Amino acid sequence: MSSAEPISGRPRLSVVVPVHGVEAYLATCLDSILAEAADDVEVVAVDDASPDGCGAILDGYAAHDPRVRVVRLTDNVGLGGARNAGLDRATGEHVWFVDADDWLPPGSLTAVRDRLAATRPDVLLIDHAEVFPDGRVAPRPSADALGGRPTPLRLADRPQLLRLAQSACTKIVRRELLDATGLRFRGGWYEDVAYSHPLLMAAASIDVLERVCYHYRQQPQGRITVTRGDRHFEVFDQYAAVFAAVDAADGRYDVFRPELFRLMVNHYLVIVGNESRLPDASRRAFFRRAAEDCRRWLPPGGYPTPGGVAGVKHRLIRRDSYPAWAALRSAHRTVGRLRRSARPTTPQPAGTAESTSTAEPAGTAGPATGRGTAATTR
Repeated sequence: MSSAEPISGRPRLSVVVPVHGVEAYLATCLDSILAEAADDVEVVAVDDASPDGCGAILDGYAAHDPRVRVVRLTDNVGLGGARNAGLDRATGEHVWFVDADDWLPPGSLTAVRDRLAATRPDVLLIDHAEVFPDGRVAPRPSADALGGRPTPLRLADRPQLLRLAQSACTKIVRRELLDATGLRFRGGWYEDVAYSHPLLMAAASIDVLERVCYHYRQQPQGRITVTRGDRHFEVFDQYAAVFAAVDAADGRYDVFRPELFRLMVNHYLVIVGNESRLPDASRRAFFRRAAEDCRRWLPPGGYPTPGGVAGVKHRLIRRDSYPAWAALRSAHRTVGRLRRSARPTTPQPAGTAESTSTAEPAGTAGPATGRGTAATTR
């Protein structure tokens, strides 16, 4: 029996928690993990040079619980770098990245460990829910992407799984797969783009646990999705890494090009159209760069273009038709303002979520993807 596999039959699990500036939330996160963690679960908490009291909180947990190991970084390296540091010290057969301002709902860790023991996949995908400050909970189910297919499966059996959240936090990964592929997190914003897609393409076995096992805290401040600046251009490097992985696979990943291309265009359209991300003076340059990527990576056989207004936007960005796109955006924003002004003032009930212009498109939403503080890419 492998040293990574306990007598219980469950594979040993490492939960890597990058920590920076989340003093108010850290205990909730750690408690949600440790409440169900047996001795075959370790928590590798990475203090990414946190400027607040997180270091002392971690020391307190480690002093009283041998399952908690603290990795302390002297310089802030950002979310991706902190995850890499935790991964380097993790000993489990499977690894789960959990952000320190999020938490696991009751029963989640037990359900994940039971499924890992039953199917031993390279990657286990889980459902998540977004939790808003007013108490609203918006689940993000995976069933539509599965299309009724039984699991475990390979990505080639259901490429639509790429449309699920890019977030690393919704994927529990076999450590051997990460080591065999050399896959790690890149620096910069939108770091999950160049991690999650190559991960799924490389996996020989993907299982899906159709249960909300992750609560993603929606914070009104500090997320990069509401941080204006030119660092949003870093998304281009992340997609360049994705298509470089496809090109390096000698044709094995070509089947995924249409789906990846569609997701890329959707993501670019969200960023360029969002008032809270790009400065107005940078919007045209971002659009032009996105059009260059469209010409560069358009699959030879085309791709599944969406219908309606979304399809029009796809065609405009592929043609680098910025004036037409800007006019369409202006009209859309005017209609949106009129609808909001005519909307009843009745409070929205808890448990429902309203679509907003800041949401990521299908395949990019979820924990860690475009979230967190600008200083750390969280």
